[in-house]
Amino acid sequence: MELAKRVLSLTPSSTLAITAKAKELKEQGKDVIGLGAGEPDFNTPQHILDAAFQSMNEGHTKYTPSAGLPTLKQAISKKFEMDQGLIYEPNEIIVTNGAKHALYTLFQVLLNDGDEVIIPTPYWVSYPEQVKLAGGVPVYIEGLEENQFKITPEQLKKAITNKTKAVIINSPSNPTGVIYTAEELLELGKICLEENILIVSDEIYEKLVYGNAKHVSIAQLSPELKEQTIIINGVSKSHSMTGWRIGYAAGNSQIIKAMTNLASHSTSNPTTTAQYAAIAAYNGPQEPVETMRQAFEERLEIVYKKLTAIPGFTCVKPQGAFYLYPNVKQAAINTGFENVDDFAKALLVEANVAVIPGSGFGTPDNIRLSYATSLEQLEKAISRIHQFVESKMRA
Repeated sequence: MELAKRVLSLTPSSTLAITAKAKELKEQGKDVIGLGAGEPDFNTPQHILDAAFQSMNEGHTKYTPSAGLPTLKQAISKKFEMDQGLIYEPNEIIVTNGAKHALYTLFQVLLNDGDEVIIPTPYWVSYPEQVKLAGGVPVYIEGLEENQFKITPEQLKKAITNKTKAVIINSPSNPTGVIYTAEELLELGKICLEENILIVSDEIYEKLVYGNAKHVSIAQLSPELKEQTIIINGVSKSHSMTGWRIGYAAGNSQIIKAMTNLASHSTSNPTTTAQYAAIAAYNGPQEPVETMRQAFEERLEIVYKKLTAIPGFTCVKPQGAFYLYPNVKQAAINTGFENVDDFAKALLVEANVAVIPGSGFGTPDNIRLSYATSLEQLEKAISRIHQFVESKMRA
């Protein structure tokens, strides 16, 4: 039977390919260190686990409203007011089965065939695929490494056509970890307002920020930009709740209503128990979030120095998230590989270190390494990579 064209156009995940190969090697007894993880290595905080357990014992195991529990929406609204000074009413918030589902649902209700969505590179792997599944056309703007992978207002202006419907801003970024400043966001926002372009602001890593950097939501910069922005967020990264699948979107009530209508026919509602867990995440103590953030920052400071000491590696220092995104093109050339994809495959097979090739993020000269694993494992992995590069250069 012939499959639908929309799924045949999807690009296979490079992350899954590397993960599958790493698993195969581990089953063969190899000591593989995986640096591909897109989730914290901390367990969900205990008070959140307790709240989920309590909710089940109290019989909260039935359907909820499609857009989420009113009490969870209140907790999300309170979080927005405390963190960004933003006020969102219940009809301006939808709770979804993870932030990925919020994005997917948004594009489904927003895009008609041929509508364009501007996506800066490097990008999170699912952005282009979700746009294509909704009949849209991804339009890429290259975030140059010399500009910390950030796009400029001039680049944005040039990319806009009469078919442009939206632009995605991901800050802090996956895979680069860079953060846009308030001034940079304001300049991009002015263009979006002038051209009436919707801003999709993916802020899932907002709590994982390091050094003197500060997360700023473009929606908090002016009432006009708030109206022009849909914020995507969730508890997955901030509270180490990736498997609970609770995300949300906040913004224009008309768009949120359309998303709610679609969700009512696709998922009915986010998992009830997970919603009660998310309420506890936002209304309960936040010390575990800070403890995790500090651990990631400590790892970053140690591992970044070791990584940039590897011959042929250059790396923009991340300000947030938990990824390093070095340019390793020169290292690949120095070690006799035609491209970075082959270099990454050899790292896995010969050095037993799994990294994600940058080709899956739209920048084939880079690799992504997650530091969401123990410092001991990280240091061992970086040492293996360093030895691999130097041994190949001597050969």
